[in-house]
Amino acid sequence: MEAINLWAVLAAALSSFLLGGIWYGPLFGKAWNAAAGMDPQKQGHPAKIFGGAFVFSLIAAGVFAYLLGPAPAPATAVCTGAIVGIGFVATSFGINYLFAQRGAKLWLIDAGYHTLQFTLFGLILGLWH
Repeated sequence: MEAINLWAVLAAALSSFLLGGIWYGPLFGKAWNAAAGMDPQKQGHPAKIFGGAFVFSLIAAGVFAYLLGPAPAPATAVCTGAIVGIGFVATSFGINYLFAQRGAKLWLIDAGYHTLQFTLFGLILGLWH
């Protein structure tokens, strides 16, 4: 397989932070904290949380780039991102949330974020090769 565009993977991973800052900030921050039972003042150390989140985003973007191949058509990459987000991530979260007895609101917020995350990965990786 041809080389993966590491700059596009890095950009895709960084896009998770931009999306997450908006998604878990002004859009759904209060609703997510309430649904998750989280106190924003008592969360863990930001460097550990954000550093770990970036590493996971980088891994996800890299694996997704590998899945797409070196030069995916943009429409195919975007559709594949949405399919991965809905068909793999959201459904997997759904199973975990059912057993953990977490609410539908929390699932919708988290599943929505990751669906958009992978769709955005597809857009970036589909346009930048």
